[in-house]
Amino acid sequence: MKKVIQRLDSVHQRLLDLVTPIDSKQFTLGPTDNEWSVGQIVHHLYLVEERVISDLEKALTQEPQRINFLRRMIPTAIVASRLVRVKAPKGVNPLNPPEKDVAIENFNRARRRLKELCLVQGETRLRQLVFKHPFLGDITGMATISFVGYHEHRHYKQIREVIMKLQKPAR
Repeated sequence: MKKVIQRLDSVHQRLLDLVTPIDSKQFTLGPTDNEWSVGQIVHHLYLVEERVISDLEKALTQEPQRINFLRRMIPTAIVASRLVRVKAPKGVNPLNPPEKDVAIENFNRARRRLKELCLVQGETRLRQLVFKHPFLGDITGMATISFVGYHEHRHYKQIREVIMKLQKPAR
């Protein structure tokens, strides 16, 4: 559990270090009409984390479950790759993101809640939860926590791409 929390903290801090210096206007601009702004990406991360917390809390009300061995071997790290494009499910599509300060505070609050859930429930109990991921399928609660970190890393890379595109001079 300690390693997973350290990874969550590390990627979260790197992402905050990247987005905090961005001015509010640039935070809301997407490179094109079809690409998310930094603000939309941060809002998406918040929405995903809130969905994960909600689904894990629901799973905690059920009896412990086990996922078969092969399912437990699914590498959640694959989510960090930007080679495969995945359309965000409707419920976590970042429509109408809030202002920069609110978006960052929402994101930080969700992370604190997720870490608290981890600390209160513990690794053993989280391994007994089943989370239905839209891309990975059924994964354990621990794999879900790991997924959150890799998902954030994926979008950290996306934010870097967006910033680079916005900084290119117009032709």
